[in-house]
Amino acid sequence: MKKPFVIIILGPPGSGKGTQAELLEEKLNLYHLNTSGIIVANLLNAKKSDFVKVGGKKYFLLEEKKLRESGKLMSPPLIAFWIKNKIRELAKGGKGIVASSSPRTLYEGEEIIPLFKKLYGSSSIKIILIELSEKESIRRNWYRRTCKLMRHPILYTKETAKLTKCPLDGSKLVIRKDDTPKTIKVRLMEYKKRTFPLVSYFKKQGLKVKKVDGKQSVEKVFKDILKAIKI
Repeated sequence: MKKPFVIIILGPPGSGKGTQAELLEEKLNLYHLNTSGIIVANLLNAKKSDFVKVGGKKYFLLEEKKLRESGKLMSPPLIAFWIKNKIRELAKGGKGIVASSSPRTLYEGEEIIPLFKKLYGSSSIKIILIELSEKESIRRNWYRRTCKLMRHPILYTKETAKLTKCPLDGSKLVIRKDDTPKTIKVRLMEYKKRTFPLVSYFKKQGLKVKKVDGKQSVEKVFKDILKAIKI
């Protein structure tokens, strides 16, 4: 039986991380560890007094929700807590993982990467960095939509521009609350300041980071990723 492996996809907002993760999930029979999906599920019915206790500190869910809607990253200890629980569950079931937007911060990386190494082994971790200019990132995010039912991200291209329903589940396509010019710029700033430094951390951990040109078509990016991970 082939040993399960992990693919981590990094990239600025709008670079197509979620779209590529879904393609890899289908192609390679992996589980798409969608950080945004996990966050949404945990915040969905949050009430004012609801909190999660991590390391002795309380993280109030509505306060975390406000951070997310403003374009800022939520508290790393809380995100790492949720993600690590899911990773343990998947590893126990012998399932390979493709992670989009996780880890998002150096703190999360320092929490999650050792766990991946322990459960899957260093040689089974593949890292892809999708590169995209700031100008293109803003344009894509401004037009990007997600489906209402399963929150599939629909990357904006000339082929998807006129879609009103999700091609995967048929539900209505909607614009995310945090996809406004103001929040997009905040998210880009957060990516540069808090997510991109993970590239150096990965290299220090002996993990190779393969770069892929994100301004290409979805199909071409996907082919380049498959070539980069050599699977």
